[in-house]
Amino acid sequence: MAALTRDGESSAAVRTFYLPVDEGRAGRRYCRFHATAVAQPLGSVVYVHPFAEEMNKSRHMAALQARALSQAGFNVLQLDLFGCGDSSGDFGDATWQDWIDDVALGCHWLLRERDAPLWLWGLRAGCLLAAQAAAQLPSQANFVFWAPATSGKLLLQQFLRLKSAANLLAGGAKEQSQEPRQQLSKGESIEVAGYTIAPGLALGMEAALLAPPKRPGQSQASTSRLEWFDVSTRPDAAISPAAGKTLAIWENSGVAVRSHVVEGPAFWQTTEIELAPALLSATVAAMSVFEDRVAP
Repeated sequence: MAALTRDGESSAAVRTFYLPVDEGRAGRRYCRFHATAVAQPLGSVVYVHPFAEEMNKSRHMAALQARALSQAGFNVLQLDLFGCGDSSGDFGDATWQDWIDDVALGCHWLLRERDAPLWLWGLRAGCLLAAQAAAQLPSQANFVFWAPATSGKLLLQQFLRLKSAANLLAGGAKEQSQEPRQQLSKGESIEVAGYTIAPGLALGMEAALLAPPKRPGQSQASTSRLEWFDVSTRPDAAISPAAGKTLAIWENSGVAVRSHVVEGPAFWQTTEIELAPALLSATVAAMSVFEDRVAP
């Protein structure tokens, strides 16, 4: 019987390895590579995981989607960013630029390994990183965004509230709610929900917006794609007005945009590990559509 990986997959179905980083950077990045058995792959996908505990909550969903995409004809690379999972480094030493560079590193490796259209698949904060990393690539990329965070500033504020809430529960003064951001501005690291956050990570995240990448000398000969997925427990839910504004910016930049709302739990933040099966199947179906048949 084949051994199982930490994500519950057969070790025969996935190749794990450490990817060395570029000169001048520290350590190695832990990777899981799902190579499709299809003779002519539909694409190659780099998964960009979300921030902090959301990564752990969504690990099983990511593994299931990577396997489903591989079976559908896509090569999939999952890598742990610097200081995350089984990669080198401490989370408290990571910067936002470190993570952008890691995503680009994974893309470069996959482009060398497999000749197929590149997709960047991000979840939450991973969407911000994917968009910024795409600007560093030599060729155009397509995107799959799951429940994307459109503003790093808003994401950071939500995360820092965990520390403010912990201070209040511990009997701290209400005025302490502003302290975490002030500490970061002074160049001090802070601890939030068991994670040490360095200024280079927090301030880089704070400045990030979900904007279409602009590569030097970008050609308009072909159009990249964006498949945007939101998840809701309401079967009649629609894309939010804020998401609609971001989608319009991407569409106006020349990206072929499609938005989807699928039914399911917010698995990246639920107390127990939960799954969203409809998201898995909808993602495979959307990505498998031939490019010349996609309508924005």
